[in-house]
Amino acid sequence: MTAHDWLDAYLLGMPGATTDYKAEWEWQRYQVGGKMFAATMQPGPQYRGYAGRRLVSLKCDPAWAEQLRAQHPDDILPGFYADKRHRISVDLDGDVQEQLLRELGDHSYNLVFAKLTKKLQREIAGEGA
Repeated sequence: MTAHDWLDAYLLGMPGATTDYKAEWEWQRYQVGGKMFAATMQPGPQYRGYAGRRLVSLKCDPAWAEQLRAQHPDDILPGFYADKRHRISVDLDGDVQEQLLRELGDHSYNLVFAKLTKKLQREIAGEGA
C-alpha cells in the first residue's frame, strides 16, 4: 500500500472519466470524452531517467510544467513518451504532496475537458444536448 493508492479512485471520480488498460504500452489510461487526461505506468530499464519509476503522466500548462520541474527536479519530469512541453510525469514514490497531485490531476482533466466539443461537454455535465 502506497501513499497514492487513492489516485485511481480520484481520477475516476471526475465527471465522465473512464479508464482502460493499454496492454501493448502497459499503461492504465484515464480519459474523458475519449481523450486521455492521465495515465499510470512503470517504464522498463531501457528508459533512462524514467526506468523503474511508478509514474502518472498528466497534461499541464507549459509554463507551470517548467516551474514544477524546477521546484521538484527529482519527482516531476518531462512527460514520459509524450509531448515534453504539454505533459509531465510525476514519480508516485517521490515527495510530491497529495494536495499538489490532486491539483495536477484536476488541472489535466480541465485542460482536456475544455478541448472537447461543447455538445460533448454538456453531455458529460449531464445537461443533455
